[in-house]
Amino acid sequence: MAKAKKQNDPIVPPDAAFGGTQLSLFQSFLCNTEEEHDRLSNTIELWDSIPKYSVTQQQMNKARIKEGFLPRLEKTFVYKKDEYKVRISPAQIDDEDGGEKSYYPSANEEIIEDALRKIASEQNKGFFDAPEFKSGVVFSLNMLRNELKRRGHTRSYQEIIRSLNILAGSHIEILLPNGKGFAKTNYLPSLVAVSRLRWEEDPDARWMAHFHPLVTQSISKLSYRQYDYHLMMSHTSQLARWLHKILSHNYLNASLINPYNTSLSSIKRDSGLLECKRMNDEVRKLENVLQELIEHRVLFSYNKTDKRGDRNKIIDIDYVLAPHTDFVRDVKAANKRQQISKSPDTKALIN
Repeated sequence: MAKAKKQNDPIVPPDAAFGGTQLSLFQSFLCNTEEEHDRLSNTIELWDSIPKYSVTQQQMNKARIKEGFLPRLEKTFVYKKDEYKVRISPAQIDDEDGGEKSYYPSANEEIIEDALRKIASEQNKGFFDAPEFKSGVVFSLNMLRNELKRRGHTRSYQEIIRSLNILAGSHIEILLPNGKGFAKTNYLPSLVAVSRLRWEEDPDARWMAHFHPLVTQSISKLSYRQYDYHLMMSHTSQLARWLHKILSHNYLNASLINPYNTSLSSIKRDSGLLECKRMNDEVRKLENVLQELIEHRVLFSYNKTDKRGDRNKIIDIDYVLAPHTDFVRDVKAANKRQQISKSPDTKALIN
């Protein structure tokens, strides 16, 4: 097997890492049928709140210098009322001319990571090595390609491999609030791949990827939450997919009498996906997303209130989001599953 470029030799997980209570809990969902199980995956605490896939291909093309390289990217976001800073260094990928070109992880790579996490929720595919504090997934290109196709995101083998290499080659530094610490590693800290000749001969040959330590930490702490992954992947907008995951993880008391309060400025800051020249364009983009979530039965409705400053100029917009009953049902199931996973009996099995 040939390793992805610039990656350290990974520790191959022992057989025991493919079992155990914590991994079993990550792979088990509260649902009634196999069809419902197929629709579900996990959102990851903190990791899914980071604006780490927010640069479009157009923005990358504009930012590249003549030699094809990109600078380090820096963004600020708020999670649970604390301000975090994230620094992203792009991957250097071989181009068709024999040179190199820089790529930030973008919407394509986000979809790939979501699909890998879904595959990891299947038995004998995901692993959690507690002593080494590593988690990840064993997969094939066929497996990953079929998963993407089933969710409406068909990709070629070459496109999938490029996204995997971008994830393995991009470095992310997360600075914790008030200088309390930081985390530095690649999006996929390790990727073991088969050679080009091998995958052309056998697309079912196995690959292995380690997930980011924040994913491992979430599995260890049982801080992930189940959500309708299939519905999330069906949204046409990256911002709609981001907001669906944020609501699924943070909106724990979802009901018609407990609406979700947010604002244009907070969504712009925390998603990194509303970088428009004019506020009117940002409002239009966000409200198109809210309408899509209404059509997909995540939201029932929304109301908005303009915040005005000097000369009656709109400086922000507050939004009140009312959830759809389908989404409320999903949240209640996620709450129940989390209660079960954190019960004294379950903790006793883990310890």
